[in-house]
Amino acid sequence: MQLYIVCGASSEIAKAYFTALKNHIRCGHIVTISRGEFKATFDETVNNEISHQHFKTDYTEQSLSGIAKELANGHFELTQLMIFNGLLHDPEHVPERKLEQISEQHFINSMQTNALLPIRCVALFLTLLKPQVATVICALSARVGSISDNKLGGWFSYRASKAALNMLFKSAAIELSRRYKKCHCVLFHPGTTDTPLSKPFQANVPEGKLFTPEFVAEQLYSLISDTDYLQQSPSPAYFDWQGKPIDW
Repeated sequence: MQLYIVCGASSEIAKAYFTALKNHIRCGHIVTISRGEFKATFDETVNNEISHQHFKTDYTEQSLSGIAKELANGHFELTQLMIFNGLLHDPEHVPERKLEQISEQHFINSMQTNALLPIRCVALFLTLLKPQVATVICALSARVGSISDNKLGGWFSYRASKAALNMLFKSAAIELSRRYKKCHCVLFHPGTTDTPLSKPFQANVPEGKLFTPEFVAEQLYSLISDTDYLQQSPSPAYFDWQGKPIDW
């Protein structure tokens, strides 16, 4: 049975992606992972070829390893590992506008959530990969993680953490290409999406450029399900919600 893992399942885009999965796939086992509870929004008695399982985690190595071991006991073929975890701001910190605002704690938190956590998920779920199975490993990156695209400066912690994520995925993709030739890594920029993450910064978003989580989820599903598109893309592919490549 095909296995779909959704990490960071409490985020708005992740919840929308879960809905997109259940609407598009005919059969499969969807695993959601988050720090809290997750309520499935479909009736498994109707969608009896789609099953759902949720794991609560603190995202430590021990916790994620336990989840991976439990899933390894099932007869699954990992089809998608989707990582939606991300941090832009918190009650104490906002994106920096100038150098003097850089906070050691916010920088560390950003790196842990936006870079270390995703690559930890990749490393610990590696045991579920099979050489003969086509697998997509995808994390939410951002255009601001592009060094060549940086024309405005600022947002030091977020930019640095997303750039670090991009580099980590680049190194991981090189290694995975040797061991699992049917594995494709993807870094996806969703655009400005109407979520709590972007809420404080929506006032200046041009008309028509603030997307719903449902729209973004459908775009993402469509792009990574397009085998021809992925085969023509490098690994890791780094593209936006339109499927347009982003310069590193």
